[in-house]
Amino acid sequence: MKIGVIMAFGNIFRILYSAKSFLRVNIKSLMLEKNVFIGRNVLIDPGYNLLVSIGNDSVLSYGTIVLAHDGSLRNYTGYTRVGKVSIGSNTFIGAGSIIMPGVSIGDNVVIGAGSVVTKNVPDNSVAVGNPAVIVGSISKLINKHINNMHKCPVYEKMSKQTTEIIKEELKEG
Repeated sequence: MKIGVIMAFGNIFRILYSAKSFLRVNIKSLMLEKNVFIGRNVLIDPGYNLLVSIGNDSVLSYGTIVLAHDGSLRNYTGYTRVGKVSIGSNTFIGAGSIIMPGVSIGDNVVIGAGSVVTKNVPDNSVAVGNPAVIVGSISKLINKHINNMHKCPVYEKMSKQTTEIIKEELKEG
């Protein structure tokens, strides 16, 4: 199934198709809240997605992998480790991140691009790295970005006109 974005509106899902976007998931068993954005090439464990829940207003960026099982030792033990994955509301998962089984990510959390989340992340945190570690609070990250906004142009949308303006500003230094 080719899926670009799944947007949840209550119990109704709108599926936007994109030729280059693939999401392997059975959306009937996935627990999505309202306004969830799932980017291109996201993998939500197709065999165990009923164990994955994603809260309101959350984003899973390009190439995110959410795993609810770990079969790495199955050949040795005969068992596969399985665990619920909970991603809170108003949470942003950066591009290429991997969320491992049994992890709970709180509300108002930012996970940096390329992170591997192996342990729980509390509310209002920023976590980055492999394995992901908490490096600060969301309020400190917001304040840092607000303070740095005057140093470079800030745009809400990237229209064609905006792209041209940015190119001109970069030429000027």
